[in-house]
Amino acid sequence: PQITVGESVAYSAWLRLPPEVDAKARNEFVNEVLETIELDEIRDSLVGIPGVNGLSTEQRKRLTIAVELVSNPSIIFMDEPTSGLDARAAAIVMRAVKNVADTGRTVVCTIHQPSIDIFEAFDELMLMKRGGELIYAGPVGHHSCEVIQYFQAIPGVPSIKDKYNPSTWMLEVTSTSMELQLGVDFAQIYRESSMCKDKDMLVKRLSIPVPGTSDLHFSTQFPQKFREQFKACLWKQCLSYWRTPSYNLVRMVFITVACIFFGVLFWQKGNINHMY
Repeated sequence: PQITVGESVAYSAWLRLPPEVDAKARNEFVNEVLETIELDEIRDSLVGIPGVNGLSTEQRKRLTIAVELVSNPSIIFMDEPTSGLDARAAAIVMRAVKNVADTGRTVVCTIHQPSIDIFEAFDELMLMKRGGELIYAGPVGHHSCEVIQYFQAIPGVPSIKDKYNPSTWMLEVTSTSMELQLGVDFAQIYRESSMCKDKDMLVKRLSIPVPGTSDLHFSTQFPQKFREQFKACLWKQCLSYWRTPSYNLVRMVFITVACIFFGVLFWQKGNINHMY
């Protein structure tokens, strides 16, 4: 709670980037991440305690993304990054996620009841029906045209209404009750589609390593050695204690009282004359 946004990201970068990255390059990368996630304006704000003070829920979610992004991953998985947010906050978070994708990284995330704008911000969609069977895996398209065309091509599926949320319509027309009503199996339809065959071919092609490449290998469990880890943790704890004077005061008072208590309790107990 007593660490700022910028310090939180810098702490993560210190521990997670390889030793070859010097302090100057590390700071530049931290600044770049803060700008990408749009946290540079509040970089000096304390994180605070959730629901009490400090950052809002939406800002905390973006800070969580920044803390992970600073390790420079090529792919990021997110589990419902918009859960618990209102429409405005969810749009801000997803704009930050889109900024990450624009840097060339792959972002894979589950999404719960997205708005039209959020849904159409995605490039690719994987839709599974209840039970975990895949019923669509392909591009979303401009204004969700690819998804809409795919499902409307299935006989009996009702057309989408004007200005209707494509994600809501998609879930409605692929529900279990709709499958029973139409007498179709959307999973079987997908498995027999050209889209599925193309995806299988793509997976097989990408599963073959490029000639001259080698498997990933990490010589150590952690990027930094023990000395650097200790310095980073000590730096963070010193900042936390320095910004919490009330906690330090309680500690000093407690130690003083404990010393007096034990001093009085064992006063002259070691005197040999009192042993007989």
